Amino acid sequence: MLIPYFEVLAFTNRQFAGNPAGVCLLTDEWLPEALMQQIAAENNLAETAFVIERQDHFDLRWFTPTVEVDLCGHATLASTHVLFHHLGRKGDLVRFQSRSGELRVNKIDARLVLDFPTQPLSKCEPPAKLMEGLRTKPREVLKGRDYFAVFEREEDVRAINPDFQVIAELDAQGVIVTAPGNDCDFVSRYFVPGAGIPEDPVTGSTHCALVPYWSKRLGKRELYARQISKRGGELFCEDRVERVGIGGNAMTYVEGKLYAG
Repeated sequence: MLIPYFEVLAFTNRQFAGNPAGVCLLTDEWLPEALMQQIAAENNLAETAFVIERQDHFDLRWFTPTVEVDLCGHATLASTHVLFHHLGRKGDLVRFQSRSGELRVNKIDARLVLDFPTQPLSKCEPPAKLMEGLRTKPREVLKGRDYFAVFEREEDVRAINPDFQVIAELDAQGVIVTAPGNDCDFVSRYFVPGAGIPEDPVTGSTHCALVPYWSKRLGKRELYARQISKRGGELFCEDRVERVGIGGNAMTYVEGKLYAG
């Protein structure tokens, strides 16, 4: 079986930066889940997306090297990039159906903008394992899908050297760490070793929680963010109350076919 395959760098306009995502274009039905998981494990990227074209939308699923996930921003951005730049998609809107419902992506000039649901956060008492895993104490901790740890300065976030084994034992998908940025509105990093990704290079879905938090704290609806992983990436964000706009650039690194099945 030959599967058209692309590797796209999301949330960057530079080679060897941003977050690489695999994009597999399927025909009219999903591959067996075990096979999709094997392909994602073999690709060994933070996520591999599988896309099927329907009459008026595209079906979309995402797999890390170890699990299927409910929402992934950078692989959605990468999939949209493939549809516009390699398949000749017309217009400026792509609609996906996913495990998180309908997701829309608009093309605005050279930038793609995700329209994603917000992820609510609640204040919580930080568990001891969170501090043990981060090897430092945040000024504030909230929780939603992930633990959300807020620090005073960008330098505090850059300096974190986590114990991934301890973080993998927490009762959350991962840990977001964030602080005000030096040359942007806010910075973040994302640790998700329980899903086979020690540190995700650039994460669209975490901004479903980051954008509402920083919008309220800074009193701004439009926000410019950086994810300060080793590869790094930039995100152009908008608080839309119950949803968030997450914009970024993307560029192709690999185009070819996978032999699978």
